[in-house]
Amino acid sequence: MSGSPAGSATGPGPITADGCAVDLYLQLPPMGEADIVHAAVAPDASVLDLGCGTGRVAHGLIDLGHEVVAVDQSAEMLAQVRGAETVCGAIAGLQLGRRFGAVLLASHLINTPDRAERQALLATAALHVAATGRVILEWHPPEWFDRVGDGAGGRVGEVEVDLVDVTRSGELLSATVRYRTDTAQWTQPFTARRLTDDALLGELSAADLRFDGWLTDDHTWLAARR
Repeated sequence: MSGSPAGSATGPGPITADGCAVDLYLQLPPMGEADIVHAAVAPDASVLDLGCGTGRVAHGLIDLGHEVVAVDQSAEMLAQVRGAETVCGAIAGLQLGRRFGAVLLASHLINTPDRAERQALLATAALHVAATGRVILEWHPPEWFDRVGDGAGGRVGEVEVDLVDVTRSGELLSATVRYRTDTAQWTQPFTARRLTDDALLGELSAADLRFDGWLTDDHTWLAARR
């Protein structure tokens, strides 16, 4: 899993089995994610990066002195990762037989519409985090679902990003992300589930995890412990 909760991209270059465009992810620059993780864990913590994609966050963590094991089910994505041990496989059901000072679940993966999948992701994180370690998660907080609409987006490095065809059905939000550069365009539909803060706490508890604080002022990043 390399990107948004659900959807399959269209555009030039290889598309992974879980619907992400490899060439696009190579053009998306880091957005300070590694610094957020680094500030939340021990300086020498080992990191398990679940759904690492092309290594956009893993590379920053390695530069900050962390040993990283990078997991993705796309061999095309993993081929772009440098300086980390790589594991090709799905997050759900992963069993590496070791624990880490930090386990990273970025890219809003826990907003997947499928609760069973969400619990499988969290179970893998709980299985691999050390007793004194932290699980670091990125999510769409409930306020994002309330305010986002067509035209939302901005510029990420050299890539223009905007949302179109935003629709809501109960707690589900569906939209298409459109990515554009000077030479190419990709589109990727997705569906994400709105979780309240209380629902988030319940999901963590069901995976034998407990909330351990917000990591950013906008509450898009949080930590949990076993």
